[in-house]
Amino acid sequence: MPTWNEINSEIDAINSPEACDQVRDKYLQKLEARVGRTVLAYYSGFLQRRLPDGRVHPESALTDLDMNGFMAVVHNVDRRRGLDLILHTPGGGTEATRAIVEYLYKMFGPDIRVIVPHLAMSAGTMIACAGREILMGKHSCLGPTDPQIRGHPAMGVLAEVDRAIVEIKAEPLKQLLWQQVFSKYPPAFILDCERAVEGTRQMVASWLEANMVKGHENPRAQAKAIVDKLMDYQGTTEHSHHFLIDNCKAIGLNVKAFEDDQDIQEDVLSVHHSFVATFAQKPVIKILQNASGLKWAINA
Repeated sequence: MPTWNEINSEIDAINSPEACDQVRDKYLQKLEARVGRTVLAYYSGFLQRRLPDGRVHPESALTDLDMNGFMAVVHNVDRRRGLDLILHTPGGGTEATRAIVEYLYKMFGPDIRVIVPHLAMSAGTMIACAGREILMGKHSCLGPTDPQIRGHPAMGVLAEVDRAIVEIKAEPLKQLLWQQVFSKYPPAFILDCERAVEGTRQMVASWLEANMVKGHENPRAQAKAIVDKLMDYQGTTEHSHHFLIDNCKAIGLNVKAFEDDQDIQEDVLSVHHSFVATFAQKPVIKILQNASGLKWAINA
C-alpha cells in the first residue's frame, strides 16, 4: 500500500497538471475492480481548507449544491451492481442529506455500503446509517447526529430549557438569569430546535429500520436504540465526538473492519491518500468522483 508520501511522489513523478486526477482514477479503478461494485467517492477538504480564523471553510460542508455533483458522477455508471460510497466529510445540512440519500436509493436501491477511510461526521454519519453496511478502519470515526441550528447545537439548547425549568422551580429568582440566556435567541428558535431534533431522529431511524437493521428481530426498536446512542447529548463530549469502530459496533451498527481483508484495506487507503494528496497540492475544497474518471469539484 502506498503511503501518503509515496502517493505524493507518484503525483510529482507524472509531472502533469492532470497528475492528481490520474492517480485518483488509478486507485478508484483498482478498488472498483476489487469489490465488483460501483464505487463513488465524496471527499471534503475540511481538514486542509480552513478560514483565517481556523474555522472550517463553509463550502466544505455537505449542501444542496452537492446534488449536482452526485448527479454528475452517477451518470452512466452501472447501477445494477450496488454502490460502495467512500465518504469523508464533516457533515452539513440535514435536508441536503435527506435529498442525497433518497436520490441514491432511487438510483441504486438499498444495496449501499458506506466506506469511511477516516471521518464521516454528523450528516456523514446519517448517510452511513442509510447503508446496509459500514466499512471502517481502526482509525475511522463516525460522530453524533445532533443537528446544529444557525451555529447552535439544537440538543444543547433544549437541554438548557429543561435545566432552566428545573432551576426556576427550585429557585424562582433564577428566572432573571435564564431570561438573559434565552434573550439571545430569535423568535421560534427553540421550536426550530425541537423540530430539527425530532426530524433528524425520525429520518435516521427510518433509514436504519428499512435497510441496515431490517433483518433484526425488532427493527424499529433496534433503530431507535441506535439513534438514541447517536443523539445522546449528555453522553458525548462535543458535536465532533468520535465514535471509533468498536463504539459503532457496540451501538448496534452493522460495521465491518476493512483490515479483515488486506487487499481491500490497501485499495481503500490508497484511494484515501490520493484524495488527501490532491487537497494538499490543489486549491480544491470538495471532490466527487467515480471510477470511470468523471468528477465534480468545488475550488477554493
